[in-house]
Amino acid sequence: MSPTAAPSKRLPKAERREQLLETAMTIVREQGTDALTLGYLAERAGVSKPIAYEHFGTRSGLLIALYRQIDERQAATLAQDFERTSKRLADVAVLMGDSYMSCFRTAGPECHAIFAALKGDEEMERVQRDMTQGYVRMYRDLLAPYSKVGDAELLRRCVAIIGAGEALSREMSLGRIEETQAAATLANLIAGLVARA
Repeated sequence: MSPTAAPSKRLPKAERREQLLETAMTIVREQGTDALTLGYLAERAGVSKPIAYEHFGTRSGLLIALYRQIDERQAATLAQDFERTSKRLADVAVLMGDSYMSCFRTAGPECHAIFAALKGDEEMERVQRDMTQGYVRMYRDLLAPYSKVGDAELLRRCVAIIGAGEALSREMSLGRIEETQAAATLANLIAGLVARA
């Protein structure tokens, strides 16, 4: 602990993990991913190093936990929004485009920085594959009622949608395109891919 950090009160494990993740995201936002180590996280959070290591194991484990948190928030937001939207393809496509870009706006450029810091990490490659497969299935389920193609082709088109969303969100986070433009382009792509036989 740093001499200036006040001792942290004892929290239940889940709350402590959430506090550590919030602190880690603040570090990434303020100083970049290079500054994020488990030791520095512990210092900033006002806990001992063993507590940070107990929660994440390694720096990669911490970065992966941050990436998963962003992903879980995106999935939850999309599911909630889908419940409230009309069930027409155009509306669903707009919802998906808006939700995708909103996630990256709220996560900020930190999301791409976290992913970049994990490039080449074997565990992250596995996590990324699992997350992508989860989104492919989620998108397929959302879009299946409107699809004019079989399940296998719809799955491949959902892979393309996710790839396009990644590219558009990266351009948006770099300030090269506006969020509304990125969301509209993704929505148009979704509607076109799903409606086309």
